[in-house]
Amino acid sequence: MAASKRVRMTGQERREQLVGVARSLFAEKGYEATSIEEIAERADVSKPVVYQHFGGKEGVYAVVVDREVRALTTALAAAFEEKHPRRIAETAADAFLSYIEDHEEGFRVLVRDAPRGTTGSSFASVIADVASRAEELLTDEFSDRGFDEHTAPMYALMLVGAVALIGEWWLDNRAQPREVVAAHVVNLLWNGLRGLEPVARVREDVDEQPP
Repeated sequence: MAASKRVRMTGQERREQLVGVARSLFAEKGYEATSIEEIAERADVSKPVVYQHFGGKEGVYAVVVDREVRALTTALAAAFEEKHPRRIAETAADAFLSYIEDHEEGFRVLVRDAPRGTTGSSFASVIADVASRAEELLTDEFSDRGFDEHTAPMYALMLVGAVALIGEWWLDNRAQPREVVAAHVVNLLWNGLRGLEPVARVREDVDEQPP
């Protein structure tokens, strides 16, 4: 019986194939549980081919993560071109969920374990970057409404964090369509911001307060 022949690819085609294979494995098993041997086997190449293109597992992981971070930040950046704060919230929520819908494996890679010895996760870096953009908007809004501008960073993280968490939940709970989930997110965040009080305080008599 003749031995099966491997598909001949250009160097760029092989690199793209390996990135796709590695992304699938990292999403499925996580970085630590994935081996170079598995990447090579699933791609039907020898281990030296993987090393030749990426230098090792950490190299291919870095490429996968860099691409996903750029895809996510690009999708979210468009939201901040909107003029009205509510449109920013609507566009950002939909863009975030659209990214998850179109890049499910990539998002799973971002929220899973990173290589040991790295400081923080790439997903956390993306969230911090988006929160910084939101902070600028909130600072101006707080200033116009007489609120304490120094609390803007905290509120920005709360808002962005809420969207990020619902995104992680929606990744494995797709009963609700993307548009519906985005609408509920904006409903809570926007209406919550509209009723924001200038001075935050814990009320012990909440049962006596009107809704």
